[in-house]
Amino acid sequence: MQVGGPLQSWGEHSAFNDRDTVAHPTRSGLIGLIASALGIPRDQAVGGTGDRDEPTLFERLGHLRFTVRHDRPGTRVRDYHTIGGGLPAHRTVPTAKGGRRGAGQTTIISHRHYLADAVFTIAVTAPEAPDPTELTTVCAAALAAPRWPLYLGRRSCPPGAPLVVATQVSDPVSELLTGVPLARVRPRTPHTTDREATVPVRFTADAPFPVGFPVTVSSRASVTSLNDEPVRLTQRDRVYRSRPSYAASCRLPADLCKGYGPAYLDELIAYLRPPAPQEADA
Repeated sequence: MQVGGPLQSWGEHSAFNDRDTVAHPTRSGLIGLIASALGIPRDQAVGGTGDRDEPTLFERLGHLRFTVRHDRPGTRVRDYHTIGGGLPAHRTVPTAKGGRRGAGQTTIISHRHYLADAVFTIAVTAPEAPDPTELTTVCAAALAAPRWPLYLGRRSCPPGAPLVVATQVSDPVSELLTGVPLARVRPRTPHTTDREATVPVRFTADAPFPVGFPVTVSSRASVTSLNDEPVRLTQRDRVYRSRPSYAASCRLPADLCKGYGPAYLDELIAYLRPPAPQEADA
């Protein structure tokens, strides 16, 4: 799965007039995106209550695990946003008591933060699900043909490219290391050495990195916690709990860097559709 576009925003502790974004897709944002693709209504986006024999579809999404490769971190931008300014008294911002804001209080100022021109490639797995392949297959099919419009954290941030990169991958996390093209320009170096033939890439995950992942021992322990594990995503009652977050940096082959725009999409298509044996031999 790949998320990229002109703007994206992944709020983790937004409050009132300051709408933040963290530096990568959040767990709640990704689960919400998949839930929208599946057509799960807000009133059914509720976590386990313990009174059902079979988990709901939304509860099953809790089995998903996301390993995020930071192809391009993007640039942080802030939107200075105002509401209600310059309007007549009868059209100013309503108050909780049913009235309207008075003179000198008509304008509400908010700050909304975004990531511009960022790209993340995500391995989606479900190792603890009763049927991991069935769950990820259902999610991939929904993302390819979503029930409702999708957005990257906020409704003003539509995806800029197809979300589903590949399905039926035996080891999605390893594929991030050696297979899926990186959406960045290969650095130009005057000489070729082992170090210059690689590029540093950051990874974040909501579970410890698997054995064999090229990281240090310290990267197998959580580096922080994020308040983005969805409990309820109903319209007026959204509840999250904290979960550990893991981070790592490693060097990947520079040959994975395939540039931007159409050039990158061509390389991605070539990755998805390798030549048939007779074409390769021609």
